[in-house]
Amino acid sequence: MEHIRNFCIIAHIDHGKSTLADRLLEYTQTINKRDMQAQLLDDMDLERERGITIKSHAIQMNYELDGQKYILNLIDTPGHVDFSYEVSRSIAACDGALLIVDSSQGIEAQTISNLYLAIDQGLEIIPVLNKIDLPSSMPEEVSDQIIDLIGCKYEDIMRASGKTGAGVHEILAAIVKRVPAPKGNPDAPLKALIFDSMYDSFRGIIAYYRIIDGKITKNDKIKFMATGHDYFADEVGVLKLNKEQKQSIHAGDVGYVITGIKDAKEVKVGDTITLLDNPTADRIDGFEDVKPMVFAGIYPVDTEDFEELRESMGKLQLNDASLTFEPESSAALGFGFRCGFLGMLHMEIIQERLEREFGMTVITTVPNVSYHAYMTNDEMVIVNNPSDLPDVSRIDRLEEPFISAQIITRTEYIGAIMSLCLNKRGILINQNYLTTDRIELMFELPLAEVVFDFFDKLKTVSRGYASFDYHPIEYRESYLVKLDILLNKDIVDALSAIIHRDRAYDWGKKICEKLKDLIPRHQFEIPIQASVGTKVIARETIRALRKDVTAKCYGGDISRKRKLLEKQKEGKKRMRQVGSVEIPQSAFMAVLKLD
Repeated sequence: MEHIRNFCIIAHIDHGKSTLADRLLEYTQTINKRDMQAQLLDDMDLERERGITIKSHAIQMNYELDGQKYILNLIDTPGHVDFSYEVSRSIAACDGALLIVDSSQGIEAQTISNLYLAIDQGLEIIPVLNKIDLPSSMPEEVSDQIIDLIGCKYEDIMRASGKTGAGVHEILAAIVKRVPAPKGNPDAPLKALIFDSMYDSFRGIIAYYRIIDGKITKNDKIKFMATGHDYFADEVGVLKLNKEQKQSIHAGDVGYVITGIKDAKEVKVGDTITLLDNPTADRIDGFEDVKPMVFAGIYPVDTEDFEELRESMGKLQLNDASLTFEPESSAALGFGFRCGFLGMLHMEIIQERLEREFGMTVITTVPNVSYHAYMTNDEMVIVNNPSDLPDVSRIDRLEEPFISAQIITRTEYIGAIMSLCLNKRGILINQNYLTTDRIELMFELPLAEVVFDFFDKLKTVSRGYASFDYHPIEYRESYLVKLDILLNKDIVDALSAIIHRDRAYDWGKKICEKLKDLIPRHQFEIPIQASVGTKVIARETIRALRKDVTAKCYGGDISRKRKLLEKQKEGKKRMRQVGSVEIPQSAFMAVLKLD
């Protein structure tokens, strides 16, 4: 165990984690030149297209320092705020962390929030200034920011460039010298923490774990403590670029186990693995259960695919434990699932992964958050979906969740960001100058206002220079109403929203206008209405497609034409009563981009 080091890489999005991880793999000869490619650990198509890390990836490297061989287990983590649960799980399996800061951009919000996660777990932090080869690099200024943040010495800060490879050998030596070796008892009963898992269609579920005490050997009878099930360890091994089989894995190391489990419910991330014959006395405290921030419905386009969608969601949940879902039904869309996501990007990624990895085409409804409705008899009802809202006459008050938001930006964008947050019903709590030209703003905002397009707008008004991080604080009373959208006088529950009274008219008007453009014309006239309770507050009409029935009348009396037009009018009226309106997927998504 003296020669094992477990560490992860934490940083804000785009600060060069994955590129630096490439250099570490290259310099430890974990991968040969022929297989080398940029952002090697980002192996999902989506990650490569968007240039972001979505999954944390574990890989083992061998390194020699002063004639002594060491095993380094690296876990590369995402940087986006929506994937912070991936980061917290990686941190739980490590003893040290490389804190990477882009020397041309300085410290940003996600750097700070991930750093606090690592400090809470008691990890040894090694600060690294990346991208020092850039002409816009400001090593002295950014070093001062790091010293202010973690209170280290100036000489503790490593300088490197993931692109050129400068300073990488020094980082590897620092990992060996500064990251503590794993603590644990190799002779105690097996105790291992599952920090990730994935589904393989041939081999079943593969669980990734870090062993705290004891060892796991091939063909051992193992037990998962949270679910209470036991299995044979058909194959154990370590995570090189590809999985490498071993006879046994010992305390302090990171590895994988294949047991042939096919049911996704039987493996829980954060669970403890132990031996069936000689179990450990106490479970490891896993990770706190994830708190979804955004809720949306996911429905199959074809209702017959419901069971297939359920299976796909279960397999996806193995690989992304922050996804939560439960069945629900909608009058407009049939059977589907109500899903909890960590943010809007997370929601987009899940939808993309369902389409690419499982071939499921799905409809996503308008995202919303959970509200608390207090009834006149003091009973509290949790409202996850606008259609669950009880009758208004029985409600005493409604409460909505608030978050504390931390925004770090350059001073020239303060005005634009302030007006954006105040328009979203935000309350300014604090502002704090980190350096002469960087400021930290603390706001309290209703989560419902942040769910839609807040992050995109923040990036626009600050030209990409603002970074954003948030955590939930409490529920507060607000003047909220339920806004219904009616198509052809029928309520479309998938488009309903709970919204602040002052915004209802604007919102309703914009949705009606947008739907008028997106819903194709039918053989009959379609009224689109927005209503609060029984009061219609906005209306648009999609005109009917009409055949020119009077074309065959040459001259003659006007009554002939009128007779044909009346007949057509009657037919349209009948059609409107029995006809159903086809709503395209773009109409459900359009609500997200109203402004």
